[in-house]
Amino acid sequence: MAPKRPKGAGAFPKAVESPAPDRPDPDALYAALDLGTNSCRMLIAQPKASGFHVVDSFSKSVQLGAGLERTGGLSRASMARTVQALRICQQKLKRNKVKRMRLVATEACRRAKNSRDFIRQVKRETGLTLEIIQPEEEARLAVISCAPLVSTKTEQLLVVDIGGGSTELVWIDISSIARRDRPAAIMRLHNGFHTADSPFPAAKVVDWISVPLGVATLRDQFNDVEDDSARFALMSWFFEENLADFAPYKDEQTREGFQIVGTSGTVTTVAASHLGLKRYDRTKVDGLRMTSDQIDKVIRGYLELGPHGRRRDPRIGDDRQALIMSGSAILQALLRCWPTDRLSVADRGLREGLLYAQMSADGVLEDGPF
Repeated sequence: MAPKRPKGAGAFPKAVESPAPDRPDPDALYAALDLGTNSCRMLIAQPKASGFHVVDSFSKSVQLGAGLERTGGLSRASMARTVQALRICQQKLKRNKVKRMRLVATEACRRAKNSRDFIRQVKRETGLTLEIIQPEEEARLAVISCAPLVSTKTEQLLVVDIGGGSTELVWIDISSIARRDRPAAIMRLHNGFHTADSPFPAAKVVDWISVPLGVATLRDQFNDVEDDSARFALMSWFFEENLADFAPYKDEQTREGFQIVGTSGTVTTVAASHLGLKRYDRTKVDGLRMTSDQIDKVIRGYLELGPHGRRRDPRIGDDRQALIMSGSAILQALLRCWPTDRLSVADRGLREGLLYAQMSADGVLEDGPF
């Protein structure tokens, strides 16, 4: 399946935001739900200064896309698991009296032939209205969620969001923006691409791509390869082949002034392994910087452990041992193309981007015209 690309290079369509209330309530609660190929995740938060404070959260592996590669549709079992998780989300939304929310579904629902039937089932059984968003918006939301992690020394930025069913890459040029303004300029992408008459410095989106290969879909492509190392090599090669039309791929990138921000369970798991954590700790992982060599060392360690060793690793476990290898194959392919001494680990993503976008549109965030 060919990667999805924009019609115009370097431009996002104008963001479609929910209508803002006449008088924004700074104490109102907001919710963001991300239903992906593997997981159902939700945050409920309250605006706080230029960010937000999380009031409640939910995360569960539902494997909505199980069997999608083979059948082209969502199975009854996966839909039942997902509806059960969404019932819990609905209860949390009701208990917290949340009025402002965006509940979105991504690659599995974009591709499944029966996704509309599933959306109707969710509405009927839970009362929740899911919105299937396009790759363009998914990429944009991932970018703005990671803006606080962008170094003021960065001139060329690659944001990578490795999901269950797809991987989004966005290349941003911020070399013409004053250093102190660079993170804020990226955050402003929540409004879409800036016009020439914008009074604020604009980040330039050089190119973006949505590759329909994530940790679950890439794993499923090579399930028939028995040898662990051979399967890993094939997955990494196959993913790199799907990057051939990504414009910055053709240009050699110097490490100086170049930063990758990676947001996904793969990147945070690799970071936890690098730190030698016995138990995952978001405060130690989010914002951590790693070099290509450090990441490569962790991935080699995963291969040496093999499937049984990875299952026993407390940072990976039985459920994720296969997924961490497909995710690592994607990560290794990216670092072959663009080696860096500054890959920033983001324990944040679509949910955080949805919250920032809603709160920014409502004007309840302080400290800046985001």
